[in-house]
Amino acid sequence: MEQLIVYGLNVAVYIGIFAIIAVSLNLEYGFTGLGNFGKAGFFLIGAYAYALVATAGLPSFLSIIVAASVCAIVGLLISLPALKLREDYLAIVTLTFAEIIRTIVKSEKWIANGVWGIGVPAAINTGNASYNVGIIINLLLVYGCLSLVLLFAEMLTNSPYGRIIRGIREDEDAIDALGKSKSGYKAQVLMTASAIAGIAGALFGQYVGYIEPNMFVPILTFTIWIMVILGGPANNWGVILGAALEQLFERGTKIIKDYIALPVDPNNLQYILFGILIILILLYRPAGLLSESKVKTAGTRSATKWLKHS
Repeated sequence: MEQLIVYGLNVAVYIGIFAIIAVSLNLEYGFTGLGNFGKAGFFLIGAYAYALVATAGLPSFLSIIVAASVCAIVGLLISLPALKLREDYLAIVTLTFAEIIRTIVKSEKWIANGVWGIGVPAAINTGNASYNVGIIINLLLVYGCLSLVLLFAEMLTNSPYGRIIRGIREDEDAIDALGKSKSGYKAQVLMTASAIAGIAGALFGQYVGYIEPNMFVPILTFTIWIMVILGGPANNWGVILGAALEQLFERGTKIIKDYIALPVDPNNLQYILFGILIILILLYRPAGLLSESKVKTAGTRSATKWLKHS
């Protein structure tokens, strides 16, 4: 029983970490319509940036900020040429970028020990405390960061800025007609979402304590996409729900083999279940489990109130 509780707490930490990166993809795809298929690359950059600066002695809080800043700069640099391309080519460029980054880190030993990976210092040193205490501390850290990220995403998307990025997703020509720079907004969204992905990568690295390039393969990107599509694009609470369900499926199939004789390998089973789940969602709930959230700016609230009394 105690082992199940510890495993459940461990799963909860992973849910929080992946909820953060799911929110970042939701800003790009759900609200702005940008197909970023390179999330694993930014996850990698965040984890490695944190590992390198934390190992050098920088305090953990500053190390997380550095990881987010590095990812934001890389996201901006990637956006400059990529946003001149059509949506499908943007997906190809970002996917290729993620694989190039992973290959470089894997091949160049001088960067971070190459394929052998590196150890990552914990954000909060628990000393001689038990493993369970470490998990609880990580729960507080991860969900504290998730709360801040969610608050920021909700404030951003429920503002005039949020109306503009939704407008870019729906009709770019209309945004041009209003005199707004759609390329500028897209670059800002990619930069912001990349920074959030960097925070998730830093939290992941410090929690697992060791990272190596093969942890950031393309299937990780598609897993994050499953979270967004399952939970509901353009709904921040929805993608958090999607992250929770995906992680419960993924990690539940790994432990269930100890209690039930499975006819297939647990890893294959989770992909089968994901496939069936996505097909059902696309057929019966194409908007995801939670539909797109409505804009809640002061202007929309005033307009709604006026319409009700008119």
